[in-house]
Amino acid sequence: MPLTFHWFLPTNGDSREVVGGGHGTPVTASGGDRPPSVGYLSLIARSAEQLGFEGALTPTGTWCEDAWLTTAMISQHTERFKFLVAFRPGTLSPTLAAQMAASYQWQSGGRLLLNVVTGGESAEQRAFGDFLDKEGRYARTDEFLHVVRKLWRGERVDHAGEHLTVEGARLGRLPDPVPPVYFGGSSPAALRVAARHADVYLTWGEPPAAVAEKIGAVRELAAREGREVRFGIRLHTLSRDRSADAWAEAARLLDGIDDKVVEDVQRGLGRSESEGQRRMLALHGGRRDALEIHPNLWAGVGLVRGGAGTAMVGSHEEVARLVEEYHAVGIDEFVLSGYPHLEEAYRFGEGVLPLLERRGLWRAPGAATTGTR
Repeated sequence: MPLTFHWFLPTNGDSREVVGGGHGTPVTASGGDRPPSVGYLSLIARSAEQLGFEGALTPTGTWCEDAWLTTAMISQHTERFKFLVAFRPGTLSPTLAAQMAASYQWQSGGRLLLNVVTGGESAEQRAFGDFLDKEGRYARTDEFLHVVRKLWRGERVDHAGEHLTVEGARLGRLPDPVPPVYFGGSSPAALRVAARHADVYLTWGEPPAAVAEKIGAVRELAAREGREVRFGIRLHTLSRDRSADAWAEAARLLDGIDDKVVEDVQRGLGRSESEGQRRMLALHGGRRDALEIHPNLWAGVGLVRGGAGTAMVGSHEEVARLVEEYHAVGIDEFVLSGYPHLEEAYRFGEGVLPLLERRGLWRAPGAATTGTR
């Protein structure tokens, strides 16, 4: 099965510097360098589509633009490109979410992918009117996806659970196709929900050995549920023709990160309830030295950015080898980003993807029918 590559839409702003923010921390000033207008984001999406990316992740939270509305507008400026829309179950009813997904598929020609985000920051959840604790949020997500799946099958749903109640729920239009559910999280509760409901389990970019361990745990839990799950990884990328040039760019990005900003962001991220965020912080410990935590895997982004904090850095050949290393432990889908997102999409798309194509690991969407890229 060929590898699948997705890009990222920076709805928190873009820059030639690292844009910090997320997981309870505000977007850094660099996020205003290229505001997230529909025009600019559409330019990124059209470029990623032309380069051979399958789709793009769009984040969720108070620190970025709304993913549903923004991607619905951008979809009108692309053709086959899919949108991995992140949303939080605690902010809308399962019936409404199922209906929105069906409408999105109908109006976009089946280009919706769903990234279900339970939410790891209680303070931010409360801003949306959600006052459950972390364990309660995962239990609700379990119920939420149970109801949504039944609705997508065309069933009439009556559900009275601990956190959700619906009566006589049914969809007037079913989604075609049913959007695959992407789901992440590193806590035991998250892994259980992923095993029951996820089509693709997403992990942030830890070293391959740690990723392999997590994949094994999810596979075992999914097997107990009589299910199989695919696996994806969320990473940044910084590749150049020469390895030295890539590392020089990483050093430039690092030099542009102020010590006081790092201190403030790390303090904020340290309050996160997310197990995945805790694991990201442990990779660098807030320090600037020893940021290459695995050959060609750099943890510098995580000094100021919540969530995904590691980048594949090196020559196109070195980055391609790291992609192969992740694939060897079970990763089939890659959700990538880079600063700035427009330029880095071209560097990966023109530098790394052709190497993977020649090795039989990737095929451009539509290549089987058109015979060309």
